[in-house]
Amino acid sequence: MTRTVIESKTKTVTIGFDEPFCVIGERINPTGRKKLAAELEADDFSTVEQDALLQVACGAMVLDVNSGAVFTNKMAEDPRYADNNFVEPPLMRELITRIQALVDVPLCIDSSVPGALQNGLEAAEGRPLLNSVTGEEERLELVLPLVKKYNVPVVAISNDDTGISEDPDVRFAVAKKIVERAADFGIPSHDIVVDPLVMPIGAMGSAGQQVWALVRRLREELGVNTTCGASNISFGLPHRHGINAAFLPMAITAGMTSAIMNPLRVQEMEAIRAANFLMNHDPNGAQWIAFSRIMDAVNAGTPFAEASQASLNSGAGRGGRRRRR
Repeated sequence: MTRTVIESKTKTVTIGFDEPFCVIGERINPTGRKKLAAELEADDFSTVEQDALLQVACGAMVLDVNSGAVFTNKMAEDPRYADNNFVEPPLMRELITRIQALVDVPLCIDSSVPGALQNGLEAAEGRPLLNSVTGEEERLELVLPLVKKYNVPVVAISNDDTGISEDPDVRFAVAKKIVERAADFGIPSHDIVVDPLVMPIGAMGSAGQQVWALVRRLREELGVNTTCGASNISFGLPHRHGINAAFLPMAITAGMTSAIMNPLRVQEMEAIRAANFLMNHDPNGAQWIAFSRIMDAVNAGTPFAEASQASLNSGAGRGGRRRRR
């Protein structure tokens, strides 16, 4: 049974076919968040710190850390800030250092800049997840040596030099290529977490069906764990959280084992908790019962994040396992 092990300083999270669905918190990402990017440019990490705490309280088992900020004002003063290779490496190190000082969950180091990945790997305690490698030749040659050197698992995104194909067979072939190339570097398939790429359902009516079929093939033929950007399925549509909340249990049933998503959304988290119970990945329904107490508080008027934090403070619903010594 395939198991991908991710670790912080003292906690272990296992992504696997027989494990609870792994929620990877997406919010520490300045892409599309102008306010956050402006704060980071001003060396203000207050929102990052709040996002780290709230995501863990709401059920994130792993935190994605993305350093893709654009420093517009500094760029005008110093042209080096127009280069992500200059901006991202020190920012990634600072983000990881600050997050690890607040929460003890495994991290997912997310960047397209090799220097940022390197800095993240050096700063991270434990065994982080690296996000990501694609089927592009240049990317394979840059990222896979880092994966091997630091002995970490990696997200493999199913696109290559030709771009993102709408044909699921092509995306499967790209995933297979990455797994095979990783093996050439001595990287086992259980350390590859494939993102089969979720297309927006509003643009492609078969997007959901493609995902189910791809995830099943990836599990049965390659034996790998899977992930996705869960909100991609509802891009551009109204009432997105309802679509996301329906998508996630269906993906879990098909065999998807993790997702990069917003854990502060109560609909999606309720759907995942229920799916874990129904898939027999929540022994005796303990996590569902703990979550139901949070929902009772939410229904009584308490904000989800506040109710989740109170539950965490009381000792209920703690994510991750202590690493065996």
